[in-house]
Amino acid sequence: MRPAEIFGGAPQLDRLVHERLRLGILSALAVNESLTFTELKKLLNSTDGNLSVHARKLEDAQFIACAKSFQNRLPKSEYRLTAVGRRALERYLDHMEALIGTMRER
Repeated sequence: MRPAEIFGGAPQLDRLVHERLRLGILSALAVNESLTFTELKKLLNSTDGNLSVHARKLEDAQFIACAKSFQNRLPKSEYRLTAVGRRALERYLDHMEALIGTMRER
């Protein structure tokens, strides 16, 4: 990506991915086959409500998938990154790398 493309009309960063907690969820799932809600909550230092809202947005976009089950009579939500989510994260990272490269050239 050329500098003019980045600063003069290139697509904006994907706001769905760019938000800190959502980027954290996608990144964590990119390097783990799956993570439970509790594992994500601890890893990202999040509250139940905040994690739930952001995970739902990623689910609605089909970036992550959630399997719900019960373990010892307790509900268990397990998340995994979908192919759509992996492509969105890769596009986001490519865009960020282009921005960083452009800024370092200056």
